Amino acid sequence: MPSGLMNFLRACFQPRADGLVHTSSSDSGGRQDGLLWYKDTGQHVNGEFSMAVVQANNLLEDQSQIESGCLSLQDSGPYGTFIGIYDGHGGPETSRFINEHLFQNLKRFTSEHQSMSVEVIRKAFQATEEGFLSVVTRQWPTKPQIAAVGSCCLVGVICSGTLYVANLGDSRAVLGRLVRSTGEVLAIQLSAEHNVSIESVRQEMQSLHPDDSQIVVLKHNVWRVKGLIQISRSIGDVYLKKSEFNREPLYAKFRLREPFGKPILSADPAISVHHLQPDDQFIIFASDGLWEHLSNQGAVDIVQNHPRNGIARRLVKTALQEAAKKREMRYSDLKKIDRGVRRHFHDDISVAVVFLDSNLVSRASSVKSPNISVKGGGISLPTKTTPT
Repeated sequence: MPSGLMNFLRACFQPRADGLVHTSSSDSGGRQDGLLWYKDTGQHVNGEFSMAVVQANNLLEDQSQIESGCLSLQDSGPYGTFIGIYDGHGGPETSRFINEHLFQNLKRFTSEHQSMSVEVIRKAFQATEEGFLSVVTRQWPTKPQIAAVGSCCLVGVICSGTLYVANLGDSRAVLGRLVRSTGEVLAIQLSAEHNVSIESVRQEMQSLHPDDSQIVVLKHNVWRVKGLIQISRSIGDVYLKKSEFNREPLYAKFRLREPFGKPILSADPAISVHHLQPDDQFIIFASDGLWEHLSNQGAVDIVQNHPRNGIARRLVKTALQEAAKKREMRYSDLKKIDRGVRRHFHDDISVAVVFLDSNLVSRASSVKSPNISVKGGGISLPTKTTPT
């Protein structure tokens, strides 16, 4: 490694008292190791799970959660498991808002419809988007830059033997499925991604905006929507959805020269439905910080070939080792770099590995189970199940 870069890094190696991932005060189930938070193992309605988060940004922009138990406001259910990975950008406000409101919105619509469905999930996303728009509208006079804060949003819901996967942006859900004839576990990507580095996404944007030849442009060898952002769908990013928020006092770098009539970015999630089979072993949900360094099959192989306990932490560690290797440095040195500076080497990374016990997956969604809530750094397990 060049000596100049090493000297720069040494100046950043001193740990800071406030350099940790911010965690909930009820963190009785997770552990902290520098910029890494992890919960090595836990139990959800349909099996076991493992979670890990590593911070790179000065403020953690990733948020994540697993909610298991009752998926509605009524004690009658349905019961199941909710997984959320929220990869924020421009700041932490949107991902934090999603972490606080999306699951509650889902429970509200599940109660109204008395069942889980694609429509329920879509309505929950829409209500969350509208809720954050209200926050931006209120804060615009005093904090206009919040209009340029947004988040990817990846959700999995397991209910009645069915897996729903909903996505905005470029986080990813990958299933590990056993191939009985060979004994291999095959990686199957379940989520559709919305990043304009993908040609089909660029074509979609061009077809939605046929009169704008600059809807997607190549800037510094990276494809970006209006030269500003790589993703085409998100929660937030109001400055690219409503033109009244694309003006002063928003920073000039975010302002477009021409006003726009219809939203440039979308908050409509791609939702797929999968009927789980006995050979479906586990699902990896992760922000793109993991997938920058690991392939789908590479991640599935790691999960399949190692103990379940601590497997999310192992995936994060493997990604960090790859990030260090790409910069020709040692993993031990990478770990010493403080938040903020760390972002030059890797992104915030959030991982949830959800194992599927076929006996538990196939049982009726009316079978009651305790509510468990784990949020990217904290756990709360109530003493009894009560409607909220």
